[in-house]
Amino acid sequence: MRILYLHQFFITRAGVGGTRSYEFARRFAAAGHSVRMVTAGSGRTVVDGIEVVGVRGGYADYVTATAVAYPRRMAAFARFALGATAAALRGPRPDVVYATSPPLTMALPALAASLRWRAPLVFEVRDLWPEAPIQMGALRSPLLRRGARALERFVYRRARRLIALSPGIRDGMVAAGAPADQVALVPNAADLDLFHPTPPPERFTVSYFGTMGEANDLSAALEAARMLEDVDFVLMGDGKRRAELERDSPPNVTFTGPAGSKDEVARLAGRSSACLTLFKDVPVLTTNSPNKLFDTFAAGRPAIVNMDGWMRELVEGADAGVYVRAGDARDLADKVAWLRDHPADAARMGRHARALAEREFDRDALAARALAVLEEAAR
Repeated sequence: MRILYLHQFFITRAGVGGTRSYEFARRFAAAGHSVRMVTAGSGRTVVDGIEVVGVRGGYADYVTATAVAYPRRMAAFARFALGATAAALRGPRPDVVYATSPPLTMALPALAASLRWRAPLVFEVRDLWPEAPIQMGALRSPLLRRGARALERFVYRRARRLIALSPGIRDGMVAAGAPADQVALVPNAADLDLFHPTPPPERFTVSYFGTMGEANDLSAALEAARMLEDVDFVLMGDGKRRAELERDSPPNVTFTGPAGSKDEVARLAGRSSACLTLFKDVPVLTTNSPNKLFDTFAAGRPAIVNMDGWMRELVEGADAGVYVRAGDARDLADKVAWLRDHPADAARMGRHARALAEREFDRDALAARALAVLEEAAR
């Protein structure tokens, strides 16, 4: 099967950010399928059996894209969509088109390629756009909102199959007009070969690894750190708010900068006692399927989450961590202190987290599930 895979942010383990498209694509290629990846960058290369076609004009990593002002970000998304459309309309003919959003503008090259090659489209939604930028206050123009919602509805109707990364995203897609029976749930995954449970550090250490942008409520982590002088907080990543957060941080908070590779994330998780998955208190963000949570599970560490939805249900249902109220630094400090003071319970949660990763979020199993959706669409 020839797969035309469209994703602006294609990142291998040697890079920084979510590696889902790389991990899936290399498994598709290893199974004997031809994969052509159209992404931001320049030139052509082959990576682990994947033909990678770089398109100029857009940001190649999500952290950089979200660190700039929204009008500039939208202009870059539009430029990339135009370049990706031109690349997708060049041969060879695919058997299926697989496109990933966000940004929602990926629908444009996806629809064009599906029409040009008369190939079925599988459209994947990792975050609910345009609902997320609307609720975050980034997409304010009524005209742009109407246009984005119209594009969302149109691509949902035109796609042969749809993939959602969480139950909340699936429900949001159906509410926006997606046929419920066409939406498959393929969440983010745990890299069990990269993250491994290790003995926790002697001094209780809480870590965060990921974007430090408007959607991530790390100010609560800084306030909690001020209340817990005997706990180390290590924040790894970059983003729009990092400089501001670093200026206001107490002595027991360390900013390591962005990770150089996924291996660095795995090493940080391994020397942590618990790991944070924090977001701003915005309703749409409860639907997220964040990589950092599944990395935490794979590392066998208790997960601390502040979204009252699927993420809370996962950690509490599996006894794999604790829930804290979004934006509530006192609650966060209390839960961290409880984990510090109950090492046997924290160790039990870590074992359950790893078991959950192995049982439900193994990367091989979820890549196979996505491939089955593509094969069904191609048939």
